[in-house]
Amino acid sequence: MNSNFNNTLAPSATGRQREATTGGEEAAAELLLGEFNGVPSLSLSEARLLINAVIDHRQKTNRKMQEGDTLRSTQKWLDEFARFKQKENIEAVERLLAGRAEFEPFERSQLGSLCCDTSEEAKTLIPSITHKISDEDLQELLDNITSLRTFVE
Repeated sequence: MNSNFNNTLAPSATGRQREATTGGEEAAAELLLGEFNGVPSLSLSEARLLINAVIDHRQKTNRKMQEGDTLRSTQKWLDEFARFKQKENIEAVERLLAGRAEFEPFERSQLGSLCCDTSEEAKTLIPSITHKISDEDLQELLDNITSLRTFVE
């Protein structure tokens, strides 16, 4: 065997070091949505209602739908995870949340999607609301949202 082969050094790395990721927790606590700040957003239940309405309309008007796997997967996922299925309940939750000016649209949609049991849970999952509402007021809001939820739909 050639002895020079054993003494060969590996070339030095040419890439630059990867920067540490930061800001995830701060973005959640401060709700840094960039260009999407203040943009209306939907809860999962509202998105389910919208997608089902579009599909129903297309079927009623005999428009050929080229619904791909993505649309079917999204519809199935929303059917599974949307907390509210009845249109009246979805609208009632939206009215409850729309009256809360202290929340950004994204925070309202998260509250409507997550259906937290306690104010502590809500503030843990949506840290940006922590200093926007008292625990008592938030708990009352969450209780009102929960009262609209039916489990046989």
